[in-house]
Amino acid sequence: MLTLPTRIIHVLRHFETVLSERVWEWAKVLVIGAILAPGERTVAAILRVMGCANEKHYQNYHRVLNRATWSSRELSRRLLLLLIQLFFPGNEPVIMGIDETIERRRGRKIAARGVYRDPVRSSKEFFVKTNGLRWISMMLLTPIPWAQRVWALPFLTVLAPSERYHQQRKLQHKTITDWAWQMILQVTRWMPARRLVVVADGTYAVLSFLLKVSRLPRVSAIARLRLDACLYEPPAVRGAGKRGRHALKGQAQPKLAARLNDPTTSWKKHMVSWYGGTKREMEIATGTALWYQSPIPPVTIRWVLIRDPNGQYEPMALLCTDQQAEAVQIVEWFVLRWTVEVTFHEVRAHLGVETQRQWSDLAIVRTTPALLGLFSLVTLFAHQLLGGQPFPIRQAAWYTKALPTFSDTLAFVRQHLWPSTFFSVSSYEGDTVQIPRVFFDHLVETLAFAA
Repeated sequence: MLTLPTRIIHVLRHFETVLSERVWEWAKVLVIGAILAPGERTVAAILRVMGCANEKHYQNYHRVLNRATWSSRELSRRLLLLLIQLFFPGNEPVIMGIDETIERRRGRKIAARGVYRDPVRSSKEFFVKTNGLRWISMMLLTPIPWAQRVWALPFLTVLAPSERYHQQRKLQHKTITDWAWQMILQVTRWMPARRLVVVADGTYAVLSFLLKVSRLPRVSAIARLRLDACLYEPPAVRGAGKRGRHALKGQAQPKLAARLNDPTTSWKKHMVSWYGGTKREMEIATGTALWYQSPIPPVTIRWVLIRDPNGQYEPMALLCTDQQAEAVQIVEWFVLRWTVEVTFHEVRAHLGVETQRQWSDLAIVRTTPALLGLFSLVTLFAHQLLGGQPFPIRQAAWYTKALPTFSDTLAFVRQHLWPSTFFSVSSYEGDTVQIPRVFFDHLVETLAFAA
């Protein structure tokens, strides 16, 4: 039976009623083992690191993922509400990022596997394809007090199979924006009273998607906008007694690409929060328009043009479905989207995403979202263990580190789990070996920072 720190137990108690009492005991071993295990996050590797290599009923731990009855959606809801309670206690807008990632997997038994563009290996000159699973993840973009920066904390991840997968099963295909719309709708039902800002890249700048989002109360979307988008003025006021159908749009506005070189464009310089936690002076032009392309009804947006006076960054355009939003705020919210890419990198480097080996459809659907959610759970554990105290950053004579990263956070949590999990059980005197405290601390530190 696991013996865990009290503050970690308090976090886990928010989730234990989603599973039955028996399955919960097995699930806790998988969760703690996934944090402690270096390298692959297979069930076998987790059982070994937890000292359960001789467990005769090892199949019970596999069945937590491939057979047991529990709702991953309910776990997502509880994780989100707990994150909101700790990091967004007020009434300020809740900022969320949404993006997709490819989990590189091979194997004929993986039914949802498809062929996609590899975003990591591809570039403007080369197009690289990869076999794998496509996941769409929604993350809470929140400042972490002890890290002094914004992190993207995953809480809801869904599998988005390819069009061929649905055609073979005679199912209606769902695009990326279809999945994103359902995820946003689900989150609004979980938090009906909070204002929600969803930040995405250009993949989600789709009129049908933005139209549905704009009709939701207290929800707005920010995405990258094409410089050649067809923007229009609102339609003129219809005269009394005039027959015919109402106009959908007014006069065409200049293309944003033309506005970049137009001397009449009104540019204003602003100091904005930029990538890497820096401040940078940028030139911003903004306005409102109708984005229209038949047969989709027009969507009212605020467009924002961004230009670097030093020429280091290429000009880009953003859109926001909230016309009342400030241009500088839109830019700073969009910049936070980069933390989503950082999280995708961290879960691959430190939490073993792409190393799991399940073939069961149910286990596949559950495992990757669980590993992404483990990023948020580790952050919660560290937040509770610190209790408002400064983060103890690992230092060396040749390297001074100012702020903790996720690898430091994971090691900090491991340092509390190793002693309590493996050295707190009483043993017979003949089975124990006394070691100096310095050596014990060095051993725990080495295990905690293992890759």
